[in-house]
Amino acid sequence: MGLTYAFVLILLPPSEGKSSPRRGKPLDLTALSAPEITEARAQVLEALISLCADEPAAAAALLGVPRTQLDLVDLNARALTSPTARADAVYTGVLYDALDAATLSPSAKRRASSRLAVASSLFGIVRPGDRIPAYRLSGDAKLPGLGPVAAHWRAALEPVMFAAVGSGLLVDLRSGMYAAFWHPPTELARRVATVRVLHEVDGRRKVVSHFNKATKGRIVRALLEDGRDPRTPAALADVLRDLGWTVEVAEPTPKGTQLDVVVTAV
Repeated sequence: MGLTYAFVLILLPPSEGKSSPRRGKPLDLTALSAPEITEARAQVLEALISLCADEPAAAAALLGVPRTQLDLVDLNARALTSPTARADAVYTGVLYDALDAATLSPSAKRRASSRLAVASSLFGIVRPGDRIPAYRLSGDAKLPGLGPVAAHWRAALEPVMFAAVGSGLLVDLRSGMYAAFWHPPTELARRVATVRVLHEVDGRRKVVSHFNKATKGRIVRALLEDGRDPRTPAALADVLRDLGWTVEVAEPTPKGTQLDVVVTAV
């Protein structure tokens, strides 16, 4: 079966940094969720592996890999044979550290398996339990023979994501780069919530990357532990207020409704 959700769907960005599994079976594309996009995944994998295995120097330049991290090119070249682990263990960084999926309660872990999904340049979309290798591929990358990965996924993800949202609320926490992979259609707008985190100091507000990522991770963790199933952006705002956040709700737009979460400390 593909990604199908009866409840809220929380869509996360991937992390640039990833933890490399030390042991585990190699990648099995057919075992990943959303099998409808298996062929699309295989196409990205083939393009990435060919580039990194045949032209490592060109691959480093094309993928923006620093000279001090050329091992990441080799990591990509071995994507089909490297050990895999759960996606929620492979993705790291500020948001995922704050989410800390490994320490969720048993009930929250069950909710995470059905309510979380991660945008991925290599795999399109993955669930927490999907077993994947570590890799390096940004959302704005262009691959020989494939073109921009964002355009590739826009063509492949539309039916999968529409079905994934179903009748529930989409909480879209992706960054702009990964939001380009799939734009929710206007007919879903009333059930789409985006979240912006504003750091307030001495009455002045601004977006700070660290606060944004850490707060989003904490929000996701709190929602999973809480277990409620808001069906509208306004209902989500009410849940977040109950959980202790200061939330302001913007006017709905054809793209959804933005919630501003105001924080004074991380």
